[in-house]
Amino acid sequence: MVIFDASTLILLARCGLLDCFISRTKRQIVIPLAVRDETLQPGKEETPFIEKLLEQRTIITEQVGDEAAIQKLMKDFAIDRGETEAIFLAHCAGNAIVATDDRNAIRACRMLGLGYITALSIVISLCEHGALSQSEAMLKLEQLQRIGRYSKRIMKDAIATLKGI
Repeated sequence: MVIFDASTLILLARCGLLDCFISRTKRQIVIPLAVRDETLQPGKEETPFIEKLLEQRTIITEQVGDEAAIQKLMKDFAIDRGETEAIFLAHCAGNAIVATDDRNAIRACRMLGLGYITALSIVISLCEHGALSQSEAMLKLEQLQRIGRYSKRIMKDAIATLKGI
């Protein structure tokens, strides 16, 4: 199971890679209710596409019921509701991966022993597995750099990794 937070879901949708990733993974794609609410904003370019995936049940929505645990995680890791619910669901699922590009959510995953992926790592993986050529992947990294909030160091590392494929 891959549990997305809003930022990574939106980034992949905006750069046209969400479908490609979903079609290539053997894992179920899940978002918590808070992420659904964050991503389905009227007037946003990705909203109709994500709505369609939800209607088709390509992406499954799950509800988190432990409000006390959610509040504690939010406070302990200084993360927003969507990231917290994604991490909580992954923790409960056991063998789930969190898809997040949020720095504090990544720290939380590391501290809790959860696997995680980012939009950048997804681009690199798609290239490694032949879904994207190296030049296509480089264009996607450039697009993510424009629409995401990545540090120069993170982008430099991603580009170096991609060039090493």
